[in-house]
Amino acid sequence: RERMERVRDGLEEDAHEWSGNEDEEDEEEEFQLNKRGDINILLVGDPGTSKSQLLGYVHKLSPRGVYTSGKGSSAVGLTASVVRDPETRELVMESGALVLSDLGICCIDEFDKMSGTTRAILHEAMEQQTVSIAKAGIIATLNARTSILASANPVESRYNPSLSVVENIQLPPTLLSRFDLIYLILDSPSIENDRMLAQHLVGLYYETPDVVEPPMDHSLLRDYIAYARENIHPELSDNASRELIAAYLEMRRMGNSGSGGRGRTISATPRQLESLIRISESLARMRYSRVVTHRDVQEAVRLMKVATQSAATDPRTGRIDMDMINTGRSTVERELEETLGASLKELLAERRGNRMSVSEIRRQLNEILNVNVQQDDLLECLRTMEADGLVQFNERAQTVFVRAGVIA
Repeated sequence: RERMERVRDGLEEDAHEWSGNEDEEDEEEEFQLNKRGDINILLVGDPGTSKSQLLGYVHKLSPRGVYTSGKGSSAVGLTASVVRDPETRELVMESGALVLSDLGICCIDEFDKMSGTTRAILHEAMEQQTVSIAKAGIIATLNARTSILASANPVESRYNPSLSVVENIQLPPTLLSRFDLIYLILDSPSIENDRMLAQHLVGLYYETPDVVEPPMDHSLLRDYIAYARENIHPELSDNASRELIAAYLEMRRMGNSGSGGRGRTISATPRQLESLIRISESLARMRYSRVVTHRDVQEAVRLMKVATQSAATDPRTGRIDMDMINTGRSTVERELEETLGASLKELLAERRGNRMSVSEIRRQLNEILNVNVQQDDLLECLRTMEADGLVQFNERAQTVFVRAGVIA
């Protein structure tokens, strides 16, 4: 808290510095907190689990939206491009997918196939819901108040339960943390479900398709959603506010089961609290209710637990750790890295001026820590120590020369 107060004081000084030349009689603009009201959802799973079909159906339901593929999308295709008008020969701006889907939904298939440059522009659109461009003398900030529904496939085609979500799809943690809900859609064999799916698929190829009729007509459902988005704006009730605070504190308390100060994991962050608020409001909007009740909050918490928190479960410990999504590394991994670095310094401090092989260092560390030290983790620590000037690491010969400056 003290650190944040110091940051606030510095920003106030900076604000006074650049606003000192303004007329004191000018009215100050009222500051409004930018609250994102749209929900971003990511579907991650095995091939053939109907992720693209879900995206296509949601796109048809939305009154306004754009469907695009990650492999065929570029940065300017998602934001905006500056082109020369063929008639007037003047530079004009053409909107991209995110801007065109303003007040609607943007469905992005094959999200994992996007290039790094294309994904980088999504950070602003997914949190601030704007797109800023500065090209060819045109400086503008465009609205992109859109929900993003994306689907991604694991790196090895099949989802590996022994790896985290970040390791399976290899997306930047800064981007993953901006999704309110992350669903794992896995292809698990089940006789009953497989029979129902097979009957449905075979029924589509009959001369008269034998399919289950939906309980609500497609056009009626589309109008229902459009009316709710346009006219229903729920507000939090006192009971819902108390339920939200209690649910958030309970989710935070789930990570405090470690003994002592170590072993504590982050099971929820303020972004999860904002997601709970957005989901609760959406549930109330579905009922055409202008007040969010405690039942909406309870359902939002359930959705959060079955979606995002199941994706944030550390496969090594079975505990929920939001750091896996926010930073890409779990608390256990960070603690193991710190322990490995400290033990490595103690080991090398006793051998100043000597040269050792990496295999010998790893063997001795296995005996000291009583765990199987991974080769990649050891090499990463040695590279860090070489950058600090403590050792001379020859990766080709796999040897380490310990300098005299190593202090345990």
